Amino acid sequence: MSTPRVWLITGTSTGFGRAIAREALRRGDRVVATARRADDVADLAAAEPDRVRTATLDVTDPAAVAAAVDLAVAEFGRIDVVVNNAGYGSRGAFEEFTDEQIRAQFEVNVFGAMAVTRAVLPVMRAQGSGHVIQMSSIAAVRAALGGSAYSGSKMALEGVSEGLAADVAPLGIKVTMIEPGPFRTDFAGRSPVVADPLPAYAEVLRESRGRFARLDGTQPGDPERAARAVVAVADLDEPPLRLPLGANAFDTVRATLRARLEELDALEALGRDTDFPPAATT
Repeated sequence: MSTPRVWLITGTSTGFGRAIAREALRRGDRVVATARRADDVADLAAAEPDRVRTATLDVTDPAAVAAAVDLAVAEFGRIDVVVNNAGYGSRGAFEEFTDEQIRAQFEVNVFGAMAVTRAVLPVMRAQGSGHVIQMSSIAAVRAALGGSAYSGSKMALEGVSEGLAADVAPLGIKVTMIEPGPFRTDFAGRSPVVADPLPAYAEVLRESRGRFARLDGTQPGDPERAARAVVAVADLDEPPLRLPLGANAFDTVRATLRARLEELDALEALGRDTDFPPAATT
């Protein structure tokens, strides 16, 4: 086993965050487990008091973000891996969402993850190493019916993270975006915000809403196996920029990229020849 690492994980009360924390502990690492209510992660500290610290963390609260990072450094001396897992989904037609709902979706999924990332970067720069793991989604690759707000937030997170990866690579810091397909978490259960329906979209979304409701508890993905893959990625000397998780994710990414290439080829005659003509040479 390699040298134990220090993990800072957001959203560890349930789902992927909890599974990743457990897997990191099984590996022998140390974990700062955070959640909006510290009581929700107290059992992790009780089970491993020497290797777990807990903190109350709402990622939209700058003071709480700074305090969690300070705690990790004070208790364990460093931060090797940060996992931006805190987030939630939403369902509804774009027009059905209020401005407040859309802003809240981006506030947590994008700006919250950005705030945590910015807070840990000075620590990682000083170390000359670190790994930022962003829990994204297959929804960042392809937006589905009823998923505009959620997909928009994950696509934004991936755009920021791709640029970040280029920024910090010379500093010894790695970035990986995790793109899970459907996994058996609370995502399709109590977690998502549902927009108030408009009659105009009732028939448009009828089948999609029913399918999403039936998904809860039947998703093929196992969060524990996903956690093993995430922890394994942190072991790699050259981790990938993106890692889909699950057969559905790989199939979706592959089909989406093929469709984009086909569309690109079909539209090239229309859109390619839009540059200024080459300057005449004498």
